[in-house]
Amino acid sequence: MNTQIFSTKQEMGEAAAAHGLSKLQSALEAKGYASFIVATGASQFETLAELAKADLTWDKMTGFHLDEYVGLPISHDASFRKYLWERFVSKLPLPLAAFHFLDGEVDPDAECRRVSALIEETVIDVAFVGIGENGHLAFNDPPADFETERPYMPVDLDDACRQQQFGEGWFTDFESVPKRAISMSVRQIMKSSTIVCTVPDERKAEAVKNATQGPVTPEVPASILQEHPDCHLFLDAAAASLA
Repeated sequence: MNTQIFSTKQEMGEAAAAHGLSKLQSALEAKGYASFIVATGASQFETLAELAKADLTWDKMTGFHLDEYVGLPISHDASFRKYLWERFVSKLPLPLAAFHFLDGEVDPDAECRRVSALIEETVIDVAFVGIGENGHLAFNDPPADFETERPYMPVDLDDACRQQQFGEGWFTDFESVPKRAISMSVRQIMKSSTIVCTVPDERKAEAVKNATQGPVTPEVPASILQEHPDCHLFLDAAAASLA
């Protein structure tokens, strides 16, 4: 795992986006098209803003959505579909060939089957991801399932994960945070050719330490990134303070 540390979130986001964009450009030059995964949450603000500015042939690219709450309407401020539309998809200079949003308002098992069928036919060139305060990767909370081959699956969210979502200001109170979500699986994320993992803030420092210096274990889901052959970790100084 290649790790870079930056003084500010802005510098971190710019570097993460630049690295991911270079990989996407290489895929476009080699194949004529590219595919990618994008994450959400406060950790991705700067990275997505930089990605959306890039002058690439986005109409030759397909995007996939990493995770979404079950039962949350798209009109809710915490909706990841809303987040990705407002902060990324709608801001691109060209429309994507396709972007596969996860719909948390329909039957989750059926939605997982639908999007799984799409991504199973796709080679993901770059996955833009983060690490949760509890060490989760996407919405794979500990202990994560490292074995399932399902690309997407319904999952239960633990209290630490839900507390993070409340603490970041997405919900008015803890009880409003959904208890279930749709998540891309760990194995599906690990199939990506390149992983760009962006993690800011001191509140993530313990998770970063455990994910990078501890053993690879389902109890720290993001620790699996140690086993990826082309994973790049971008941290601000606060997130790196214990690493």
